Amino acid sequence: RARPTPLPGPLHSRSLIAAMGPAGLPAPRGLGLPSLLQAQLQRQISETLQRCRQALLIFDEAEKLHSNLLDAITPFMAQHTSKGQADQQRSIFLFLSNLGGNTINEVALEFWRAGRAREEIPLEAVLGEQALTPGVVDNEKNSYAHRQLLREKLIDFVVPFLPLEYQHVRLCARDAFLARGLPYTEATLDQVAQMMVFVPKEEKLFSAQGCKSVPQRINYFLP
Repeated sequence: RARPTPLPGPLHSRSLIAAMGPAGLPAPRGLGLPSLLQAQLQRQISETLQRCRQALLIFDEAEKLHSNLLDAITPFMAQHTSKGQADQQRSIFLFLSNLGGNTINEVALEFWRAGRAREEIPLEAVLGEQALTPGVVDNEKNSYAHRQLLREKLIDFVVPFLPLEYQHVRLCARDAFLARGLPYTEATLDQVAQMMVFVPKEEKLFSAQGCKSVPQRINYFLP
């Protein structure tokens, strides 16, 4: 199976993008950075879909996608009926985003206040709040990408992620120690978890950061 080509993102250096245009040619004079990224992204998605019959393309922090980049992606997501687009229909586009996070947190908090476990929260309780519908997303900052994806009906499934609680942060810390082959104690896991910021201010129930921010904190506990 062919290895997918890395996709460009907003963190690519300006020197790399500005120096190259589509197909490796010098960039046309006066063409802005977003347009260069759009051309590069279209080319790399096309090449990836040709090389891999069932590609998985992941876009993190999708709410920050520039409109030019979204315009480069949406044609590949649209439904096609022609024989030449058969492989394209097998591809999966996964968008990770924080949009709707506040609404999801509110639902989880309501269940907690009612004395109910998070495992009891049904999917309908979250999606029923319409956390990711265009009307709610309109009120979010940097939400152009999600408004367009939802209004064009290009999203087939929405999977909400519940916020991390204290015990989940401890598991993140445990995995970070294990990944580096380092010893740990239950007390150490508590110390790492206590370094995190928890919200709301009164309950301090949910971690304000995700698992990715935990590994750097275990450096304070190295021998």
